[in-house]
Formats: sequence, structure tokens, C-alpha cells
Amino acid sequence: MNSVSLRLVYIVEFLIAIPAIFTVWSQAGGQGHLDLMPWYIKLILGTGIAWAMVRATAAVVEQDRFLSLRSISWMVGVLLFAAAMAAATYYYHLHETPEDASPEESTTASLVHHSGSA
Repeated sequence: MNSVSLRLVYIVEFLIAIPAIFTVWSQAGGQGHLDLMPWYIKLILGTGIAWAMVRATAAVVEQDRFLSLRSISWMVGVLLFAAAMAAATYYYHLHETPEDASPEESTTASLVHHSGSA
């Protein structure tokens, strides 16, 4: 394949990777934790791991061997982005606000005893 068609394939791979990454992230880490996260963290980590995946694919395609120094370094980059995503999800899991108790659990019952006057 020529370089123009390879670039087109890499662009398509990137565009497919973005929704796949966010789908897996929300399923594995929980959508509630992603909702607590600022948008720029999700943007940096989501596009970063997609970019590293495309670069790892490009390194494998451009070399004769599957495991070259470039491909291994980009695969390590993918793992580092995945670890950062897990760490961010865990941080927001630990710092989420607890849910309010239901009104039935928080109410106290009082017993009033009236002495009858006859």
C-alpha cells in the first residue's frame, strides 16, 4: 500500500478506536466515575491511548518484524495510558460523594405517652 492509503487507514483506525475506548472505559470503570471526571482528563487520556494504538499499528506495519523497538515502545505507551485511566477512575471512585440516606433510615420514631385523665 502507498503512504496515502496507509494514512487513510490510520485515520479510520483512530476514529474507530475513540468510541471503542470510551465504551470499554465506561463499562469497566463505571459511568458514574466518568461523569465525575473533568472533560479534559477524559479528552487527554482517551485520545492519548487511541493515538498510541495507531502509532503502535504503524510501527508494526512499517517494520518487517512484529516486535521491534518502536512497536514495543508504543505498546508500552498504550499500557501507560491504560494505567493512567485506571488511576484516574480509582481516584474519582475514592473521592465521590456518598449518596444521601433514604428518609426512612434517617427518621427517628418517638413514643409519646399520654396519661389519661378521667
